[in-house]
Amino acid sequence: MYMKIKRLIDIILSLIGLIVLSPIFLTIIIAIKLESKGPVLFKQKRIGLNKTHFNILKFRTMRIDTPKDTPTHLLENPEQYITKIGKLLRKTSFDELPQIWNIFVGQMSIIGPRPALWNQYDLVAERDKYGANDVPTGLTGWAQINGRDELPIELKSKLDGEYVERISFWMDVKCFFGTIVSVVKSDGVIEGGTRTTAKKEIASSKESIPNEKNTDNR
Repeated sequence: MYMKIKRLIDIILSLIGLIVLSPIFLTIIIAIKLESKGPVLFKQKRIGLNKTHFNILKFRTMRIDTPKDTPTHLLENPEQYITKIGKLLRKTSFDELPQIWNIFVGQMSIIGPRPALWNQYDLVAERDKYGANDVPTGLTGWAQINGRDELPIELKSKLDGEYVERISFWMDVKCFFGTIVSVVKSDGVIEGGTRTTAKKEIASSKESIPNEKNTDNR
């Protein structure tokens, strides 16, 4: 029953978000276009509900001349490819705002396990143990407020499983406000996936231009 209510909440809040945040969207779009050539949005294939594929949306944060098919953490001096506005967007997590549209059209939820990359087979398999692939993926979730980039796959999947077991309105509220605190404090953020645990999760990830953050551990 709650899942139907959850979807209704997603539609209402995402619609409000699209309207209220439209000035911020416009400002970011203009800033991206003024600073560098290329598309405003970055699309990345992800695993959604019941392991279906969809394209997650983000604001582009890297130049279009970033080497193709190279994960960010393997680039030589990746900072040189991140735009000035991109660095700010990553720090504030504003690069994730276009996912409000993914939520509105039903590809994601506001709260849920973060969608895995299409080729993160180990993460998907680990989540299968906890039924975490059988609920809508989210913009943020229980794992994101309990470690984000710092979490190894096993622990992240276990936390996703805890969310599935405890899924409720109050659990979603807890995750929502916990995310606000986490973003403000920048807890657990690892730029470019430089730590060992982050590297293990994204080692097989390869992107086409523009080469964005090749992992989404938040």
